[in-house]
Amino acid sequence: MNRRDCVFPSPLWGGVRGGGVRRNRSGPRSHTTELPPSLTLPHKGGGNRLSLHRRELIAFTGAAVLSWPLAARAQQSAMPVIGYLGTRAPGDDPHLLAAFRLGLKEAGYVEGQNVAIEYRFAENQYDRLPALAADLVQRQVAVIAANGRAAQAAKAATATIPIVFTAGFDPVAVGLVGSLNRPGGNVTGVAILDVELGPKRLELLHELVPTATVIAALVNPTDPARAETTSKELQAAARTLGLQFHVLKASADQEFDAVFGRLVELRAGGLVIGGEPFFNSRSEQLGALTVRYAVPAIYQLRTFAAAGGLVSYGSNLTDSYHLTGAYVGRILKGEKPADLPVQQATKVEMIINLKTAKMLGVTVPLSLLGRADEVIE
Repeated sequence: MNRRDCVFPSPLWGGVRGGGVRRNRSGPRSHTTELPPSLTLPHKGGGNRLSLHRRELIAFTGAAVLSWPLAARAQQSAMPVIGYLGTRAPGDDPHLLAAFRLGLKEAGYVEGQNVAIEYRFAENQYDRLPALAADLVQRQVAVIAANGRAAQAAKAATATIPIVFTAGFDPVAVGLVGSLNRPGGNVTGVAILDVELGPKRLELLHELVPTATVIAALVNPTDPARAETTSKELQAAARTLGLQFHVLKASADQEFDAVFGRLVELRAGGLVIGGEPFFNSRSEQLGALTVRYAVPAIYQLRTFAAAGGLVSYGSNLTDSYHLTGAYVGRILKGEKPADLPVQQATKVEMIINLKTAKMLGVTVPLSLLGRADEVIE
């Protein structure tokens, strides 16, 4: 047999150095390799001899090798992709992302295994949200999960891709959904009690510091709709309680010291911090500042009280993000946002920091201690 008739590439059938079969100069062939039956032809003298042309073999093996990555890519492309649009920075509130992934997992989806997530964070710069939302729409994600203002940007960007929101405002009032029970369209989600609790927070603070006659509220001017609603409702509650009321504004870390300096100038006896995603991501910092400036203050998150704030009163955000993840999973399975009622996170918790109260000279009424979900001593 001519040596040229035996040359073929080796990767498919065990490999022979040099790409073919060699004879020892002094003896029989040192290696034998068989082709699949479809690639062998009978020899005139009996038995099978290799007679496939080199180029045909190369074409065959090349097609086989190329088919493997194509199959792998096809499998990956079948994995649904979630677009996660957040108002905060990537490192803010990792526990909320963990709660979201847990909700997804309980619905049967695990990131990196059978679902992918494209993250877009505005880093508390709300003017970036429209472009980030448009990018997710362009990438044709299967569903978008968004919080607060990000949900409004997502809705403005698409009327077809499902959107699941987590928001601390009335989703009907801002036009996200037609109604809570029948959302309609492509949007549903979880509504958190937040803005509605502003007057109640002022009442609790007044109960803790009944001698204070001047109260201030902190709002974020870059979220004008929420800031206006919060200010109006707190102003009305302050009039009812006979309090002087001032609105202070901050939208960046470097503005906080000026805000607390202004509180000292006003001789404010208390501060109500309006619920807002930027403030949520700075709840520990705000709690520490109230201790430094000795200002009795109330905010919605437990982390605020744990960091030194006098009292927190609000919904559990971790539970809300868990519900959001579960809803996203249900939509990935085929349910439609229009058929999923907006869930309302009605669970509210109050945490009182007794250590801060003692430092500020605040006497906490026993009736209030009895209503607290947690007391930090």
